[in-house]
Amino acid sequence: MQNFGLVVIGAHSGIHLKNLISEYKDQKILLVEPVPYNYQILEYEYKDQENISISRNAILDEIKKDKFYFVKKDSVKKLGKHWASQIGSFDKNHILNHKNKRFDIKDDDIQITEVEFITFQDLVEKYSINSIDKLQIDVEGAEYKIMNSIDYNKIKIKNIFFESKHFDGTFTEGKKLKEIKDKLVLNGYNLSQVDKENILATK
Repeated sequence: MQNFGLVVIGAHSGIHLKNLISEYKDQKILLVEPVPYNYQILEYEYKDQENISISRNAILDEIKKDKFYFVKKDSVKKLGKHWASQIGSFDKNHILNHKNKRFDIKDDDIQITEVEFITFQDLVEKYSINSIDKLQIDVEGAEYKIMNSIDYNKIKIKNIFFESKHFDGTFTEGKKLKEIKDKLVLNGYNLSQVDKENILATK
């Protein structure tokens, strides 16, 4: 079993992770990203760094092969929002629901691929992870399913940074978010609101 400095579930293209990755340059790092064109960028960018592993799996609370939806590469340019490339989900409606708040996305802006969904525990076993200094999760509404499935007594995770704004639906926070907050506190974490969209749990 191995200690990992950084595990990022929802790594995007890595463009916003450069400083964070440099902080853990002497430790093992795992980047998880199922959107095909983002995965390809990560694979190319970090191909010569032996401490960095890259996974194309999508993380959920069950093992299955299923549809995964994301914004087409050409549509990212058309929509004029570079962060649209970060939006991938097992739920097509989650992407379409951004229409009212973020951009005028349509059904034909969305691409479908099939990915292998695995659980957090499967990911841990696949990479022989014993402990994590920082776990970062940004998975467009799947945060609840992932975080609720983690056995916090089985793996040591010092810091968990996670997006909270989609816990109970697109741009909705409610009972599910409260449930996870309570679970983290019960497992010895202190919670702090980093900004209006993200929470940091530290132990």
